[in-house]
Amino acid sequence: MGEASLAPRQFGSQADVRFIVDGLIARDLPRPPWMHEGHLAAITGILVERAGIHPETDTRDIISGHNAAIGGVNDDTQGYHDTMSHVWIKVARAHCAAHPRLPFLPLVNALVAGPDGDRDVPLRHCSHERLFSVAARRAIIAPELAPIAGTG
Repeated sequence: MGEASLAPRQFGSQADVRFIVDGLIARDLPRPPWMHEGHLAAITGILVERAGIHPETDTRDIISGHNAAIGGVNDDTQGYHDTMSHVWIKVARAHCAAHPRLPFLPLVNALVAGPDGDRDVPLRHCSHERLFSVAARRAIIAPELAPIAGTG
């Protein structure tokens, strides 16, 4: 059974989400929680609870710095992916705006488990070839298939 067929991980507490956000920012988050759901939890946590962090300008340094600190590589085939990161920032922003009264933990879990948190969301906006190009990894490229939530 492939990873895409697994049910999304739900977070049991705000502390679980904050552990990911804090570890990412401190550049000491272990690899196991830094999976798809962890990425979504981190960006949502940053948007909701870290007003001093501006995801559109700070994400590259945060994620690539974390990757390097835990022994990862940021190059043309692995590590930080600028377009993918910015797709998820837009999706998370739109999700937060659509659910302004939802408490923090249900907000994160609703994104992770809902259709907007599906791993294939970026491929609804960009072709596989375009999304996984070196250009898309290194810089933000515009979607050619459909606009991304929150972009108008």
